[in-house]
Amino acid sequence: MDTFKGFGRDLYSVNDRDFSDIALQVFRFQAEKNPIYRDYIHYLGVDPGAISALHDIPFLPISFFKQHLLKTGAWVPETVFTSSGTTGAATSRHAVRDLSFYLSHSVRCFEHFFGHIGDYHFLALLPSYLERRDSSLVAMMDHFIRKSGSPQSGFYLYNVEQLLDDLVVLRQSGKKTVLWGVTFALLDLAERYSPDLSHCLIFETGGMKGRRQEITRQALHAKLTSAFGVERIFSEYGMTELL
Repeated sequence: MDTFKGFGRDLYSVNDRDFSDIALQVFRFQAEKNPIYRDYIHYLGVDPGAISALHDIPFLPISFFKQHLLKTGAWVPETVFTSSGTTGAATSRHAVRDLSFYLSHSVRCFEHFFGHIGDYHFLALLPSYLERRDSSLVAMMDHFIRKSGSPQSGFYLYNVEQLLDDLVVLRQSGKKTVLWGVTFALLDLAERYSPDLSHCLIFETGGMKGRRQEITRQALHAKLTSAFGVERIFSEYGMTELL
């Protein structure tokens, strides 16, 4: 791989047998074309040509994403996403060369596991994210809401009563419903209302954001499944550094 187009072309043919090969190609491409990463591995004394296994690839510290705008090659970002972080903390940034690629790839990932996006209503309970302009999660959910073609799909900030009313109505719609929520907001919903959401797929994302005490994912899912009457909770994490 020696171009962005090459990566996009080859990405969807990758499987568990050739993942290692394309990952090493991406590493060598970045080691040559990304000046900050190139300098980083130089100072580590790493020869890119000598790397032949995934576990030998040097990874950038997260702090680099907070201190630099990392780009492989010379181009103007179409947008820059930032991580949500916690109150008062420096956030990581990720420059996006092609927003349409990010959005179409997100749809492809969802549909691989859950079926056509048009088969769902998408309700997004994302209070801490909607208050930011540069969230990759909000961009993705906005795209899903539009692609779903459902007039009932939409965002909810703090209007939880309206969310609950809409969920009751959608139970009779004959169409599947996805409730996608930031973790602390789903816990608040579970503890305050404990609604029957057995007709929904529940996605939790984003952690507590300083709003509540952190708990293990196992404990979180146990609380949510019990409160909402579902068999399982799905997790989605798309940290800026891993975009």
